[in-house]
Formats: sequence, structure tokens, C-alpha cells
Amino acid sequence: MAGTEQAGGAATAAAGRTVWAIDPAHSLVELSAKHMMITTVKGRFGGISGSIYTDEQHPDRSGVEVEIAADTIDTRAPDRDTHLKSPDFLDVERFPTITFRSTRVEGAYVAPGDSFRVTGDLTIHGTTRPVTLDVTYDGRGKDPWGGERASFSATAKIDRRDFGLQWNQALETGGILVSNEIKISLEVQATKQG
Repeated sequence: MAGTEQAGGAATAAAGRTVWAIDPAHSLVELSAKHMMITTVKGRFGGISGSIYTDEQHPDRSGVEVEIAADTIDTRAPDRDTHLKSPDFLDVERFPTITFRSTRVEGAYVAPGDSFRVTGDLTIHGTTRPVTLDVTYDGRGKDPWGGERASFSATAKIDRRDFGLQWNQALETGGILVSNEIKISLEVQATKQG
């Protein structure tokens, strides 16, 4: 993974960097939260796009930009999805996108299984906070159409209240209906550009 240079708010690839387009058909953003403090419930976003910028000579200059369509949340429960899209949670009418823009890359990858960290600005519900992803390089190879692909997986944890997602309900037995800690898991495949 590579760092970004900011120019007018958008990352641009500089000399020596390779640009990779995230393939939404082969990428996944998944989240999990505890329901009633006892059961893990998972959801995923279907609308992901973005770019990865790699600089093999200077890995700390690498970076990533990701945009997620907030209304593509899918927890396999239509009523729950409707609630998550409402003003109680994501408020997708007012805040249609979730974004992540890297600000720092620590470490480098050479072989599949290598790990590194990517810190960046995560924006959810109109609120931006720094988040660090623990990333693993999963490998790279040629696809059947002559293109080159690379794959990464990553995890992070956030407190949803940090992003203004305050809604909850107290349980009679103690605790809350929806955990404040959200675990994020990503599987990203990207195609080399140019």
C-alpha cells in the first residue's frame, strides 16, 4: 500500500507510484456489532470504490482512498437495514457516503502475509475521526484477461458514538441493545491501472 499526496483534497499518483483501482465485485467491507450484548450481528456494504497508490521504493508514500455508498448496508434483515439507514444511525439521505483517506502508512510488504498499518481519516455521518487499519498483504497475480491484481485484508475497531451514532436502547437485564464498539473487516482486490 502506498501514501497519498493531497492536491485540492484528492490524492494523486506521483512519479514512481502505481495506481490500483479497487474492484467492487471482488472487495468487501463488513462490520459487526453485538446485539443485546450476547450475539454478533454482521452487515456488509455493497457499494465500494476507490484507489490504492503504491510506492515500492518508499512504502511510507503509499496510500488509499475509499468511498462507500452508505445506503448499500445489508444485514440480511430488511427492517434492521431500514433502521440503520434512518436518522437514528447512518442517515443516508443527509450523509450518502462513508469515506476513508489515508494519512500515514507504517511498514511495508514484500511477500504475502506481510502486515503493516494504515492510518487515515474515516468519515461517517458527516463526522471525521482518525482510524488505524491493521493490514495484511494477501498477494498479487495476473488475471485471465492480462491484467494484474493485488489483494489486501484489513481490520479495525471504532466506537460508533465517535461518529455521532448515539441511538441505543437500555435492556431490562442491564446492558444495551446495540454495542458501541463496531468491528470492521475489509477484503480488497484491486486492478493495476495503466
